[in-house]
Amino acid sequence: MNVLVTGSSSRLARVLLPLLCAEDSISRVTGVDIAPPHFSHEKFKATICDIREPRLTDMLPGHDALVHLAYVVLRGRMPEAEMADINVRGSYRLFQAACDAGIKRLVHLSSAAVYGRGENVSEEMPYAPLDGFRYGAHKAELERLLEADIPGCVRLRPHVILGRNAQPLLLRLLNLPVYPALPRPYARLQCVHEDDVARAVLLAIRHDVHGPFNLAAGDSFSYCEFIQRRHRFALPLPPRLARAGLHALWRVTGWGGEPAWLDGLANTLTLDCRHTTTTLGWQSRYDTEAILNDALS
Repeated sequence: MNVLVTGSSSRLARVLLPLLCAEDSISRVTGVDIAPPHFSHEKFKATICDIREPRLTDMLPGHDALVHLAYVVLRGRMPEAEMADINVRGSYRLFQAACDAGIKRLVHLSSAAVYGRGENVSEEMPYAPLDGFRYGAHKAELERLLEADIPGCVRLRPHVILGRNAQPLLLRLLNLPVYPALPRPYARLQCVHEDDVARAVLLAIRHDVHGPFNLAAGDSFSYCEFIQRRHRFALPLPPRLARAGLHALWRVTGWGGEPAWLDGLANTLTLDCRHTTTTLGWQSRYDTEAILNDALS
């Protein structure tokens, strides 16, 4: 089997690529990214290329699987239109081209952000990303297109991905000695280890499955309570002050995510992963405490 991976220099790819290259049934892995790779292996060949470039279409024939990890999470100073062009339009055209090239295994790394909020939500829950959270909105928009036009695609929906290669913004949020002073009971969230997400990708390539699959550890946690435990003198901030501070920092420096990222901390979102377990044979190997400890070690 030959596999093409977009976003091959991404943080998740640092975990996924070694797993793919160690698989006996996989003969070749082609990486595509706008940045140089962080990985080398005799089975792996990297190409510097934007997913929107026409020449990527010429690279698709001869591959049996496409794993799409290329997307913009934090747009910084990037115009919103360009972020959408990559996350939605460029990604959709890539999947269309993959279908035209006869690629049978299509795997899209989506996100639990397509749900917005909810408790123990299953894959049947309607798309309802949080207002103003463009990353979640883009994931939901692309999923709608894939569901309608390319139903054979696997759409993995991981909750917050943590591990030693986690997004720096997430690690900064977990290390802050402050937290938003939200009303009790605090919102409950979940996370999933990067190793478990990579394993889900491999399972999706191995098996003849399609549609959405939730990915999360079996237990949940409160962000506010976690910060209180981690920092003895953690300071509660009024939500408006926290949002204004993040907004100012983002506008001035381009650092971090848009202010709507904070809204996720105020809304419970937990996933029901039974469909993933029964259909894909996947189950989280890490609980929340182990995931957080590994990410912050």
